[in-house]
This record gives sequence, C-alpha cells and structure tokens, in this order.
Amino acid sequence: MRKMEFLTVFLILLASISSEGRGIAQTAAEQANQPNQYRLFATNKTSTMQKEMNEAADSGFRFEGVMGGETSLGGSEVVVIMGKPADAKAESRYQYTLLATSKTSTMQKEMQQAGDEGFEYRGQTVFDTSFGGQETVVILERDKSITTRPRHEYRLLATKKTSTMQKEVQEAADQGFTFVGVTVSKTKFAGSEVVTIMRRVAAN
Repeated sequence: MRKMEFLTVFLILLASISSEGRGIAQTAAEQANQPNQYRLFATNKTSTMQKEMNEAADSGFRFEGVMGGETSLGGSEVVVIMGKPADAKAESRYQYTLLATSKTSTMQKEMQQAGDEGFEYRGQTVFDTSFGGQETVVILERDKSITTRPRHEYRLLATKKTSTMQKEVQEAADQGFTFVGVTVSKTKFAGSEVVTIMRRVAAN
C-alpha cells in the first residue's frame, strides 16, 4: 500500500513539474515571438524632432533611420523611425542631437563640436526649409553608458562635380578618413551640391 501511495505522489509531482516546464517554455516562446516596437516622427522643425527623439530614447528607443521629403499632409518634413526590441528595458541610454544648415562650413564646425562631446554620426538627409533651398540634416548619437570613447574628427566635402568629389574623398581617405554618409541637396548659396561626410579617430 505504501508503494502505491509513493507511486501516486511521484506521478503527481512529475506531472506538476512537466506542466510548469511547459508553462515556462511557452512564456519564453511568447516573448520570443513578440514584435519589436517602433515610433515614427515627422516634422519640419529639427528642434522639435530632437526633443521627440530624446523623449523616445528615455523610454528605451534607438534611432533606426531618417529621410527628408514631401509628405501629403505635412509638406516638406524630416521623418525619423526609432525602434526598441520587445525585451529591451526602458532605460535612458542614448541621447541625440540634430544639426541642420545649408552651409557645409557651419555643419562641419557644429559636427566637430558635437563629436568632441562624445556624439557619433548616425545618419543624414536633406529637406526644403521655409528659408529657401534645402538644408542638410545630420543626426548624431551619444551612448551615455560609455564613459571612455575615442574622439572623432569630421570632414565635410561639398562640390557640384562628382569627379571633384571622387578626388576629394580619396584625398581624405589617404589621410585616414572613412566614409559615413552622402546626400545631394540644392542650397540657396551654392546650388545643387553633393555633400559627403567622412571621419577618423582623432590623434591624442
């Protein structure tokens, strides 16, 4: 009789463990199948975009892509998509700054200042502004969890001729710069230009 009682208890415990195991496995599978989360922002003001991006970053979202152009409702806008994995924590890890100008000399200065503060290039686009012509918009990101990082030196190249750009890009590459992004824009100062951004790790 005791053997029967022991066998019964053993089978009950085994069924309980098996059921619990299936529950854990099912929960893990459900989490694995959960889709990533995304947020899309569209505005014609870079200051508004920077604020919205940093608010999303405080909830764990990170920059995914940017594009400027005409939308059916907002006219000329900058559109940014930010994403967050389903299992990501809502932590304020990343910080963003957006730079917008029609002068490459101004952009290079502002990018270098941001680079000296620990921001790194993430993307660029162009869009029409109310002031005339198009502006180049550059998005930079800083990982606040990193305390020690290499400082980058940026170089912006702008020309109307692709053959000239080829030469300038190679000259910069020979000096240790690497390509990070390119756009074609039409500014009120120089007309249609190819704008290329390159960077290298600055010497200590």
